[in-house]
Amino acid sequence: MRKSVSILIKPASSLCNLRCKYCFYADVSSLRKVKSFGRMKLETVDSLIENVFVDLNDGDQLTIAFQGGEPTLAGLRYYQYFLAEIKKQTKKVAVHYAIQTNGMVINDAWCNLLKEHNFLVGLSIDGTPIYHDLNRVDVRGRGTFYRVMQTKKLFDQYDIEYNVLCVLTNPLAKHAKKVFDFFQQNHVKYVQFIPCLDEMNATSRSSYALTPERFASFYQTYFRLWFDQLQKGGYQSVKLFDDVINQFVHGRRTACGLDGQCQVQYVIEADGSVYPCDFFAVDQYRLGYIQDKTLRELFSQPNTLNFLQMERKLPIYCENCPFKLYCCGGCRRMKDAMYVNHEGSFCGYQQLLSVLLQEKETILKEISSAHFVN
Repeated sequence: MRKSVSILIKPASSLCNLRCKYCFYADVSSLRKVKSFGRMKLETVDSLIENVFVDLNDGDQLTIAFQGGEPTLAGLRYYQYFLAEIKKQTKKVAVHYAIQTNGMVINDAWCNLLKEHNFLVGLSIDGTPIYHDLNRVDVRGRGTFYRVMQTKKLFDQYDIEYNVLCVLTNPLAKHAKKVFDFFQQNHVKYVQFIPCLDEMNATSRSSYALTPERFASFYQTYFRLWFDQLQKGGYQSVKLFDDVINQFVHGRRTACGLDGQCQVQYVIEADGSVYPCDFFAVDQYRLGYIQDKTLRELFSQPNTLNFLQMERKLPIYCENCPFKLYCCGGCRRMKDAMYVNHEGSFCGYQQLLSVLLQEKETILKEISSAHFVN
């Protein structure tokens, strides 16, 4: 039976050339004994590729995503070496590449590499110039909007496939129409909104952290604008809308956590340490090292089972929810940002589903179901 395997590599660990005020991985890495493992050594690349391919067979699919920190800080030579080593593998495995970047160092050389190897690129742009420059700043505290838009222009010029990743902070969530208009005016075809999270061990809510109420109000407004545009013949892929349609119409899970079930993501840090989830890349959840074990062996570790079976108690509010069996409480790390509020009186995701699923038949009539396949 053919299988699909995905791994997420952090080749520059938590190193970054920006100082985004809400960075969740800066928070996660700060909870480890070692905050950053630096840049991945080439001998670690060799061991990584060897132990990933051990469990693969002809006809399998492998998706390799690079993330950070800022993964381009590993340097072009790292990627050239990595891609060359993958090409040396004799098994007939279809390999797909993705990278998430802030766009600061992208130039023609990077674009040539990304285009040649058909990378799917995630480019971080926070919705409007004002909010982008408010939070996504460089080491001197300067806004980066102009630079990232130059990178977007390069991607368009090179015809590189990319989507925009927008961190949805609580303040930004008040401006759904401005965000929608910005993406329309700049011809963004694919967008993914990432709920801004509090620090993992936060004792009080930050001003950035999204609330279920703001989550719901943002998406309800954005959906109505999106739906109106769709009926006029315009289409923009919004990751969460795609995931909901996939789940409720096609019976496919295209996002970890939306059905309350965790999946092992195989997050591989620069030193080769492996974690089950990007949100939980801390010492207590380390599965082992890719230099020492294959993915199959790492999946069999007690820490993996402990993570997958981590006990959680659903709020009382969930008991009478019509979507309970589909959601099951959702992603445990995003529970405070988009699901049931602290008072136990409101669920942002329930509100979104109530609106979106009312129109699912019309949505399916307007666009081909192929648009929902990730």
